[in-house]
Amino acid sequence: MKILSINDLNSLRKRAQQALALREDSGVESDQCCGLATGADHLQVLCCGGTGCKASNSHKIVDNLNAALEENGIADKVDVITTGCFGFCEKGPIVKIIPDNTFYTQVKPEDAAEIVKEHIIGGRRVERLLYVDPKTNKTVSDSKHMDFYRKQMRIALRNCGLIDPENIEEYIARDGYQGIANALLNQTPEEVIEIIKASGLRGRGGAGFPTGMKWGFARGYEADEKYVVCNADEGDPGAFMDRSIMEGDPNSVIEAMTVCGYCINSHKGLIYIRAEYPLAVNRLKIAIQQAREYGLLGKKILGTDFDFDIEIRYGAGAFVCGEETALIHSMEGKRGEPTLKPPFPAEAGYNMKPTNVNNVETLANVPIILTKGADWFASIGTEKSKGTKVFALAGKINNVGLIEVPMGTTLREIIYDIGGGVKNGKEFKAVQTGGPSGGCLTQKHLDTPIDYEHLTAAGSMMGSGGMIVMDEDDCMVSVAKFYLEFTCDESCGKCTPCRIGNKRMLEILTRITEGKGTMEDLDRLKELGEIIKDTALCGLGQTSPNPVLSTINNFWDEYVEHVKQHTCRAKQCKALVTYSIEASKCKGCGACARKCPANAIMGDIRKPHIINPFECIRCGMCKSNCRFDAISVY
Repeated sequence: MKILSINDLNSLRKRAQQALALREDSGVESDQCCGLATGADHLQVLCCGGTGCKASNSHKIVDNLNAALEENGIADKVDVITTGCFGFCEKGPIVKIIPDNTFYTQVKPEDAAEIVKEHIIGGRRVERLLYVDPKTNKTVSDSKHMDFYRKQMRIALRNCGLIDPENIEEYIARDGYQGIANALLNQTPEEVIEIIKASGLRGRGGAGFPTGMKWGFARGYEADEKYVVCNADEGDPGAFMDRSIMEGDPNSVIEAMTVCGYCINSHKGLIYIRAEYPLAVNRLKIAIQQAREYGLLGKKILGTDFDFDIEIRYGAGAFVCGEETALIHSMEGKRGEPTLKPPFPAEAGYNMKPTNVNNVETLANVPIILTKGADWFASIGTEKSKGTKVFALAGKINNVGLIEVPMGTTLREIIYDIGGGVKNGKEFKAVQTGGPSGGCLTQKHLDTPIDYEHLTAAGSMMGSGGMIVMDEDDCMVSVAKFYLEFTCDESCGKCTPCRIGNKRMLEILTRITEGKGTMEDLDRLKELGEIIKDTALCGLGQTSPNPVLSTINNFWDEYVEHVKQHTCRAKQCKALVTYSIEASKCKGCGACARKCPANAIMGDIRKPHIINPFECIRCGMCKSNCRFDAISVY
């Protein structure tokens, strides 16, 4: 099919909305389980097809569901649809039945036949697959009654888990491509830019620069060619926000890039994505090809004189290439290194032409702003931080997953209400926001509203949206060392503060975790960190000391213990801990000795064993394999 006019697009949207109607009502609670035996004439089964669930065989669940439907002769009455990420990764793979909104968790391929027999045919929910609320110990069948979803507001993620990302018509049914259609037919580029400015949308990639202002800068420069670049080089440890959007709603990115192209007078879009995201790459390719077939990319879009097309460019996974100038150099086939600004990419970017760079989440907000209006978007969030923010919630948290909350939501609400609290009843210790460039916040920061200004004032940053929770068993000195190791590995090495300064900081931290540090080392860490922040060339170097400085500020006593007492209260620094066997508890079973890779454990069978401290490598294998809790760590 080829769409040549706005009328064709509107006609297709109306037809597609009918097919999507059941899912559009998915927020409506239904106590009645819908099955063919209870009068339902057509059902839909949504199965999460994000990377995490696919790794847990969700594709096999789809195959088994289709096979069971065929075997029972009801394949014509049930649609099995692979969607993007539902977000509740801790409980995946997830299967949702429409129209009764039953939400099945941790589904296995072998459960498919039972779901078809009991639910689809018999109209009886499979109770053992329902989510159990840990607070009430009761099953919850509808996701909107789960604490994980209750305080969320999905805007950038609005289509993830709802539509088939490989079917452009389902995106169109959700008002997809209405934003670009209205812009091309009824608005000037300047008017669209003003809408984005009025919405208050800021860049979701880390710096938080106003998106509309950025577009205005790129429009202001004249050139024979301009470029729209989507930064999909998501490199933060534990982050999967952009990946999930591309996997679950790739057309939102394509439409937003087209809108940006119209606004800045560009006819060429480039998506820079790391090659480690094969599923996202594949779905982007499908979406681009379908958009071309429907006349929504290419020549004379929607019958207008506007031309725009998109190519995919691959990155090799360099963290520094998340910085826009390094990204541009990488796309040009050069070494991925940042350059001094000005000139900014809006003036001289890709191939020295005016270039606009936005990350995936920023772009995903654009189409809905154009359809619902700037005032609607600006009404969400805080005074200076509008809209919502997507976070990859990970670490020592009960509900690991992808969440989206209005700006201004507190850390406490995310960790305890949405996240379900810290795992195994442990005490909350810290939360790292902003990835390796962010800081570690503590109990005293739990009521901090999440927005650009408050997080920066607390000594951290929004970043692209990584959020890692830590508990009492985490050593904050080791945490700082871990992030600095990552930064040192990922530094491009171009500027001295980052290349050498961070290396010196890492050497100091290593000495401290080995019990060889001094109080003077702590002074040097703070001094070096501040100098690097002030003198490094790009955002990677300028923010790299944040984990160190924030942990020094918030966990000073732990640093002092490492230096003065040569102890690690969390028992994570191997050089500062000793393993021993309590003779009164040891049964002489030999399990610890058999598992010890250093042969450091000695003793006769059925008699207490001992650990040779000079041979012990402190790997913890003895403790993890002892059935009698006889291993002590001090």
